[in-house]
Amino acid sequence: MHVHTPITVRYGETDMMGVVYHANYLLYFEDARIDYLTAADFSYNEQIEQAGYMSPIYHIEIAYKSPLRYGEAGFVRTSVAKNLPMRTVYRQQVFRADDEAGTDEAGEPQLREGATPLVDALVTVCVVERDTFKPVSLKRTFPDLYAKYDTLKEDN
Repeated sequence: MHVHTPITVRYGETDMMGVVYHANYLLYFEDARIDYLTAADFSYNEQIEQAGYMSPIYHIEIAYKSPLRYGEAGFVRTSVAKNLPMRTVYRQQVFRADDEAGTDEAGEPQLREGATPLVDALVTVCVVERDTFKPVSLKRTFPDLYAKYDTLKEDN
């Protein structure tokens, strides 16, 4: 499963060159991961935070290939690259808005032929207890989400 989260670059998100400041992509990715969970019928706020947990970033690998500029529209394409008992690795890529090519018969968002990501990232998150920051097993704590992610991960 892929989820496309729209981006409109605001002036305050850019640097003096008029391009998105590199750290702001992490904010776009955060919104996109929440959208992915919502599309998977799982509420981050209600089912994770209100249950006393948080899902911080554990590790990021990111390649900035081409800039997105002030006023441009784009989107973050999110999928689950790996589903591990203690961590989830999301593939998150930024494309220009015109790289989106509608949806297939199943409603899966598609990319136009030849579309290449402007930013390409693997974002690893874990789940921790809010009060202690102690990591917990996603597989044991949220077995329904873990099972769903297992069916949605890229290598299926």
